[in-house]
Parts: sequence; C-alpha cells; structure tokens
Amino acid sequence: MNLKYSSLSPEKIDIILTRLSQVTKELKDPLVTSISKTRKDPFLILIATILSLRTKDELTHKASQLLFTRADTPAKILAIPLVELEQLIFSVGFYRQKAKTIHEICKKLIKEYNGKVPDSLDELTNFKGVGRKTANLVITKGFDKPGICVDVHVARITQRIGIVPIKGENDNKPVFHDADRVEMILREILPKKWWIPINDILVRWGQNICTPISPRCSQCVIYDSCLKIGVQKHR
Repeated sequence: MNLKYSSLSPEKIDIILTRLSQVTKELKDPLVTSISKTRKDPFLILIATILSLRTKDELTHKASQLLFTRADTPAKILAIPLVELEQLIFSVGFYRQKAKTIHEICKKLIKEYNGKVPDSLDELTNFKGVGRKTANLVITKGFDKPGICVDVHVARITQRIGIVPIKGENDNKPVFHDADRVEMILREILPKKWWIPINDILVRWGQNICTPISPRCSQCVIYDSCLKIGVQKHR
C-alpha cells in the first residue's frame, strides 16, 4: 500500500471507518442505496443517480417515484415524449438537460446493449452524462462489484479527516481535489473492504454530523482522530 498520499496509517484509517460504520448504521440511507435495497436493478440505479446529481434526496425521491411508476425500462422511458419526461422529473435540478440525457442513455442501451446496463466502468463512462461517480455507484449498487463512489461528502470528509491530502499545502484554506483524483488516491490507500461501503458511511455522516459548514464536532465519535483540516468553526 502506497502511504505517500495519506497522513494516516492503514490501521488508523480502518479504525476510523469501523467506528463511523457502527454509528451511521441507524441513519437514513442515501436515496440510491434505498432504491438498490428494494429493486436491485442496475438501470433504475443508473437513472436515479442521474436524477440525483446536484439535487437533494427528497426531490430526487419524488421524481424517481413518478418516473419509475410510469416507466422502468429503457424502452418504456423512450416511449415518453421528452416534454412529458421533463414534467415527470420537474422537481430535480437541471431537469430539462437530465431528461435529454436519460433519453440518450436509453437509446444507447437499446441500440448497443440490448437494453441491458453494462457492468464495466469504462463502458458506463462512455455514456453521455455518466461520470465516474455515477458509474461507480451503478457498479457497486447494481452489480456488487468493487468500486469507490466519490461524491462531495466523500471528497470533503476524507480530506477533512486526513485520509486524503489537500491541495495547496502552504495555504491555510483547503482546496479540495476533484472527485476523480480523490477516487484514484483512495484506490491506492483504502483497504478493499471499505471500497463499496465508504460512500454510504460518509454520505450519512456528512448529512448529519460532518456538515460542510460548522460541523457538529461535539457529537463526533472520531473527534480525537480527525485532523479537522479546513475546519474554521464547529459546534
């Protein structure tokens, strides 16, 4: 394991994630995780993830429920006129662009994959509108294959704790890495048993305790282990 990236040893990382895993079990699942537990369908997970981009879970939940009640396969979604699809997913951010993206994804799935979502990261990222975060979520939640989904919570908290370094070492203000860079670093330093669960753990923690601004450090179970990088004010 290459330790040059991390301020923490593998043993320390394991202790931190074990503790966070224990205390976040009772917290609400992220939306896509919730969907994957009820219907482990890679296609629904893919579309729900597209809907969730830059959108709060409650709004994504509303849109995905409306859409999946009406259509839950590429062919059925393509049968919905674009204007009507926009209305179904109106509650999510950038709904017009997402409606176009969803139609394009469905066309490509039918034309090139017989309507089935591929289980390859490289193939998934060849779809317009599908980045590594979305592809990793489909791989892990839809196919139970190894992957590390890095969203804003994972990128922020791994650097705040000290697992992943920040850019600008001579600057007091942290400059967060892009998500793809964080993923590549985590692939080098993170024990594989944490690859799939780290996203759920840190999303739950980031939404409830380790918030972007003024985190609830007084309620943090890893307070003594966290380097608190970039934390200017906390509760």
